[in-house]
Amino acid sequence: MSASKIPTAAVLGWPVKHSRSPLIHRHWLARYGIEGDYVRHAVAPEEISDFLSSFATGPFIGANVTVPHKEAAFAAVAKADGVATALGAVNTLWLEKGELIGGNTDALGFLANLDQHVPNFGARGGPAIVLGAGGAARAVIHALKARGFAPVYVVNRSRDRAEAMVERFGAPVIAAGWQDVPGLLKDAALLVNTTSLGMEGQPPLEIDLAPAPDTMLVTDIVYAPLETPLLKAARGRGLATVDGLGMLLHQAAPGFEHWFGVRPEVTDELRRIILSDMGVTA
Repeated sequence: MSASKIPTAAVLGWPVKHSRSPLIHRHWLARYGIEGDYVRHAVAPEEISDFLSSFATGPFIGANVTVPHKEAAFAAVAKADGVATALGAVNTLWLEKGELIGGNTDALGFLANLDQHVPNFGARGGPAIVLGAGGAARAVIHALKARGFAPVYVVNRSRDRAEAMVERFGAPVIAAGWQDVPGLLKDAALLVNTTSLGMEGQPPLEIDLAPAPDTMLVTDIVYAPLETPLLKAARGRGLATVDGLGMLLHQAAPGFEHWFGVRPEVTDELRRIILSDMGVTA
């Protein structure tokens, strides 16, 4: 089979040059002995609608979609799965009988990451605090609501964006401000950061975790750096923590299955490959 005929999937974004998705999918292709490829494909925002409208005639069998194209992808698909419909965003594309189909695996990736590292996570329940009210927060809130966490407090500097999450998801989601965090921490079972604070090149996320119960779990969807200031502070406080790398790995698996016919496993080996690319030894 010539290189031009090898089944190829892609990650679509703007920019996309720093995406680690090719490392993930090429590892799985090699591990399962599948002839195929996965590449980065940058698409400018003004070009994404036209690109997706002709996707079925293009070079790719499917794609992951990253910022800023997830809502445009949702608008472009012929059909969307239930999670994508609930979130109004698509992060995974595939073709069925020439039609472009979309799904969203961010919520699945978030939960699978916690389940892998904290096996009793699903049975915890209780109050959860979600920091941020962007697209990532939508996926996390959907996941927590599905797992029965209640109430789910959405904390955002712009109160209207937090209120928009309440309108989208309804009970048990409650909007809150940053000034409310110390009081909310007292009974919280879970604290999730979905903001860019703490990411490389961004200001740190500074929260006093002293009021939190010793049983609270802290997780951050940021994975560069692997241990964010929030996770470091939580670990210093003696709290259980989960970094965000596993979410990236687990959200990738359903797309690979759609495109190449095998449900891949998220292994320690794969995690080490990505950490090595990040310059982290583990």
